[in-house]
Amino acid sequence: MTELWVERTGTRRYTGRSSRGAQVLVGSEDVDGVFTPGELLKIALAACSGMSSDAPLARRLGDDYSATIRVSGPADREQERYPLLEEILELDLSGLEDADKQRLLTVVHRAIDQVCTVGRTLKSGTEVRFEVDSGDRS
Repeated sequence: MTELWVERTGTRRYTGRSSRGAQVLVGSEDVDGVFTPGELLKIALAACSGMSSDAPLARRLGDDYSATIRVSGPADREQERYPLLEEILELDLSGLEDADKQRLLTVVHRAIDQVCTVGRTLKSGTEVRFEVDSGDRS
C-alpha cells in the first residue's frame, strides 16, 4: 500500500509525498506555486471522475480522445466546508448521433457513480480520525 504524508517546509507550507516518489506543494492561497488543500480535494475529484470514465470514453472515441474536467465550488467560510462541488467534462462529441451521445453519457455517468472512490466518499460522507503522536514512549 502506498504511504502518504506531508512535511512542513515553512509557515503554512507543506510538501505532500508518497512512497512511490510523487510530491505536491501545498500551502496558503497567498503563496505562489502551491495548491491549497481545498484545491487538491477538487483536483482529486476531477481526476477520479476522469479516470473512472476513461475506459468507456476511449472505447467509443479512441485512445487519443481529448478531455478536460473543470471543477469548482466556493468554500462556505462560516462552516469551513464546500457545500457544493461542480464538475464540467469538456469533450468533443460532435461526431456522434444524438442517440449515441446519450448512450455514451449514460455510461459515463454510471461509471463515475460506480467507481470514482473520491466522489463516492464525498457523497456519502466519511469518518475522519485524527490523533497526535508526541513521541512520548513511556
